[in-house]
Amino acid sequence: MRQHEAANHEKQVYRVQGLTCTNCAGIFEKNVKKLPGVADAQVNFGASKITVIGNATIEELEKAGAFENLKVIPEKQRVTEKKEPFWKENGNALLSAMLMAAGYLLASVYGEAGMLPALTFGAAMLIGGYKLFQKGIRNLFRLQFDMNTLMTVAIIGAAAIGEWGEGAVVVVLFAVSEALERFSMQKARQSIRSLMNIAPKEALIRRGSSELTVSVDEIQVGDVMIVKPGQKLAMDGVVIKGTSTINQAAITGESVPVTKTVNDEVFAGTFNEEGLLEIRVTKRVEDTTISKIIHLVEEAQAERAPSQAFVDRFAQYYTPAIMALAIGIAVIPPLLGAEWGDWIYRGLSLLVVGCPCALVISTPISIVTAIGNAAKNGVLIKGGIHLEEAGRISAVAFDKTGTLTKGFPEVTDIVAFGGRSESELISIAAAIERRSQHPLASAIVRKAKQMGADLPLLVDDFQSITGKGVKASVDGQLYFIGSPKLFDELRSGIIDTARERIRTLQTQGKTVMVLGTQQEVLAFIAVADTVRDSSKAVIEELHSIGVQKTIMLTGDNQATADAIGNQLGVDEVKAELLPQDKLQYIKQLRQSYPSVAMVGDGVNDAPALAASTVGIAMGSAGTDTALETADIALMADDLRKLPYTIRLSKKTLAIIKQNVTFSLGIKLLALVLIVPGWLTLWLAILADMGATLIVTLNSLRLLKVKTRTSSHLKPLR
Repeated sequence: MRQHEAANHEKQVYRVQGLTCTNCAGIFEKNVKKLPGVADAQVNFGASKITVIGNATIEELEKAGAFENLKVIPEKQRVTEKKEPFWKENGNALLSAMLMAAGYLLASVYGEAGMLPALTFGAAMLIGGYKLFQKGIRNLFRLQFDMNTLMTVAIIGAAAIGEWGEGAVVVVLFAVSEALERFSMQKARQSIRSLMNIAPKEALIRRGSSELTVSVDEIQVGDVMIVKPGQKLAMDGVVIKGTSTINQAAITGESVPVTKTVNDEVFAGTFNEEGLLEIRVTKRVEDTTISKIIHLVEEAQAERAPSQAFVDRFAQYYTPAIMALAIGIAVIPPLLGAEWGDWIYRGLSLLVVGCPCALVISTPISIVTAIGNAAKNGVLIKGGIHLEEAGRISAVAFDKTGTLTKGFPEVTDIVAFGGRSESELISIAAAIERRSQHPLASAIVRKAKQMGADLPLLVDDFQSITGKGVKASVDGQLYFIGSPKLFDELRSGIIDTARERIRTLQTQGKTVMVLGTQQEVLAFIAVADTVRDSSKAVIEELHSIGVQKTIMLTGDNQATADAIGNQLGVDEVKAELLPQDKLQYIKQLRQSYPSVAMVGDGVNDAPALAASTVGIAMGSAGTDTALETADIALMADDLRKLPYTIRLSKKTLAIIKQNVTFSLGIKLLALVLIVPGWLTLWLAILADMGATLIVTLNSLRLLKVKTRTSSHLKPLR
């Protein structure tokens, strides 16, 4: 019913300032859902956003978040969040700490039972725990057992049995713990905020004969943007004038600058290093690649990982169980004859140490940190579930063309006959092929340019010989270039020793073209889709980090596929496959391996990507289809991002397990210490605060996981 209602309401997205704990996020979401006119609402804790289906004013939303003084801002509104000084942001906690210290000084003079120390400790508790008590008492009456409820009962209980000093210590340490939690979430979210600030808010635009600085919100598709050396690009577009090197690290994670010239695509947030560029804008500001990256990363943080879902479910039962156990410890032994004050104190200690702060924050902070780190390194992970699955990958299937190989043909060998130079022969071949539309022709032309060969000017009588090659007159001499079969039909022919050389080249996965006249063969030119420099090293690294099987899938013939597969060191080669064959193979592979990744371009391999456990698209910068369809998108056209992604995922899984185990271990240890009465209130809160701090710092270690540079991965020789 709610989904049906939601379909008939408008969707609004807002940013939320002050959202620091998962429990507060849950309460805020419930409060918003209860507002009149709201059909549904979902809080994205990692991105600090709320999506509202229905009609609600900002005032109503802020009232729903008044319990935490939350501020609500429309998603697209540009707001600079003011950073309060530490002393001002935590003024109550600092004053409470000073009063607590004064209380212990007075206690040393008047004794702990004195009226003055008790009043000082009481003031420390009220000032430092005022907001905590508000939430805790409200939740207690509503029978909502969260950490605020636990801490409120424990502190008031400590005061009731005369433990004013320990109650004050608990308030101060809890305030410190909350400050640490706020800091850790701010640190984890910084990766997203830094992305949001990458692109300039204004750009120099030429309209007609005038140049003016315009806000990016006012720039239209088709406008001409002028970018000077040393400036960042504000919008996506296509270069229409100029040549420069662009640092695309913000988009692809690669710091090596890329040369851009006329007709090349460029992205907002990238840095123009050298030349003056004129760029025709191709996308509105909300549709730029950097905007889509930010949106996808924030949405990814809203997707709960399986481990996070487990922790959330566990916490629902854990907190009431701790409450019940604490009541049992405080009441049952005294009813059996034990001292009331002693066992009430132990029950209060259990409430304090049972606070689930460390457990609740253990998973989301790890997920947010890992996804943010990946985005900064040019890898988009579309949700916690995909992050976890990537860490469990046991088999990786690669599309060949454009993934393991460069995706375009290159001249690999020139075999000259008759004493003429390679430069002269490639010049003749390129002069002819410039007029051809065949895919291999461009490889010959590129090779001639790389060699600096002079192209003959007089080319006449160009003619295509269907299915075999082409012929043309170059400087008055008739030349043929095409398959070996073409020359079998000419009087020139190919001698047996040369034919053996052709077979050798073909077994290496190369296509051989022959250049010659009607009388003689002048040269063999071998062309192949060459493998990427890093492909072999990446395959080796995948095996070293626990991937059991690597497979290359291609539509090429078996001989070519085997040659490239042997060169790369993949475990298996599947050739002559249609898209539906790749899909079927991925389905079969999943029956043998629990987690299978498919790496492709995100367009032609869409069925196979969808059928895999984790679909990974390469070279996704500027490719909307790849960004939308893949589970993980490697923004750079760089296969080395794949091992990095798997290492990051494995590290994240390990840290989540460490955090959960440590958090629960501390609780179990505390339970053991309660039995002999060794666990004091201040030690209990110190243990909980320490656990929160350790879990947070452990999660932030994910920021240190980096992509390996070329010095770590040896290129393929």
